[in-house]
Amino acid sequence: MSSKVKEISTATQVINTPACRGTLFVVSSPSGGGKGTIIRHVLDVVPNLSYSVSFTTRAPRPGETNGVEYFFISREVFHEMVAAGEFLEWACVHGNYYGTAKEQVAEETAAGIDIVLEVDVQGAASVRQLLLDSVSIFILPPSYEVLKARLVSRGTDSPEELAVRLRNAPDELRQYSAFDYVIINDEVERAAAQLASIIYAERARCVRQENLVREVIEKFKPAEE
Repeated sequence: MSSKVKEISTATQVINTPACRGTLFVVSSPSGGGKGTIIRHVLDVVPNLSYSVSFTTRAPRPGETNGVEYFFISREVFHEMVAAGEFLEWACVHGNYYGTAKEQVAEETAAGIDIVLEVDVQGAASVRQLLLDSVSIFILPPSYEVLKARLVSRGTDSPEELAVRLRNAPDELRQYSAFDYVIINDEVERAAAQLASIIYAERARCVRQENLVREVIEKFKPAEE
């Protein structure tokens, strides 16, 4: 567990009570930006926070498990789900399809659970158009060299796939201004602590605590003289 994220978690236990509905936290970055690693750190320490497992047509990478990182499905099944209206958002990214199921997001937010959605910039744009109660966070790699090194070191892409990801990265980076927050991922623990801080700060907004605040206020009675 990250010590920095743990410090944030310990200091903010007082605001862990969820609002009536959960909030959708949309986390995006170019491929290799480190959003998945940061999210895993935060899920370990922030209570009442869930993760939306997306569907994809790409092949699993070494160490990935169906239903954990993604639901891995065929293109035929993916298109059937699109036709049935089962996705909150979907996109074709670097030649593969990715989509977020409506059902999980709807059920968990209705139950007051905040949920993290890990998507590319296309998916984040689609979610913004839905005008949901969502908060968007862009994970910015500190440099092109670091991004390339991360993609190369994970060893999961062919030279052609790597070239596509690097070629698309500049256009993806230019979309940062459409997001509510930007985190520079120059050090994982610091970036994870910052994401945890954003989640806690958003939970503390008046509009998201209105019902809880009203309940507290109603319990206040003037002291009897």
